[in-house]
Amino acid sequence: MNSCCSLADLGYGTVFISLQDLEVRKVEFSQQFAPGTLDLVGDLRQSGSLKTQGQAELLSEHRGGKNVVKDIRVRGDFSTEIEIRCARCIEPVPTRIGGDFDLLYRPLGVDAGHDERSISEAETEIGYYSGEGIQLEDVLREQVLLALPLRTVCSESCRGLCPGCGKNLNTEACTCGEQPPDPRWAVLADIKNKLK
Repeated sequence: MNSCCSLADLGYGTVFISLQDLEVRKVEFSQQFAPGTLDLVGDLRQSGSLKTQGQAELLSEHRGGKNVVKDIRVRGDFSTEIEIRCARCIEPVPTRIGGDFDLLYRPLGVDAGHDERSISEAETEIGYYSGEGIQLEDVLREQVLLALPLRTVCSESCRGLCPGCGKNLNTEACTCGEQPPDPRWAVLADIKNKLK
């Protein structure tokens, strides 16, 4: 009897890791998702194929008596290209991202209790699932969002947008002209001039 099985694409671009399969053996996955498969937030767009491979297994956590919690551990790696808006000119910037993951998912509500208690750092790393398993796309969407850079610019020399008319200063000249100085800064301007 094999100790692993391969996960198949179940159509519509979705891959489901079921408890039923995990009860029997570990589940290995090696998938490629077409651009646009992941539904990302805001202006983010999956512009390249997302490749992932890894393994899922069921871990039984005994909590005394017959109380057994079925945790799903998912380990693997991913790589893809995401289109992110430049922080200065808001033009799309293709960005390669990827990484490894080792995640634990617990049944939703199993940790709910009547008393408040503090949680350990390890428990902050636990995700939750409901139903009979988890969607691989949900795992990957979370990992993609966590791997995004905090700030992306199309180039270090990007001039951004004009604050007056909103034109992209990298591609066209601004016709706003010089803005009159803000009178609230006049005192600081005087100090600067005196220091010269």
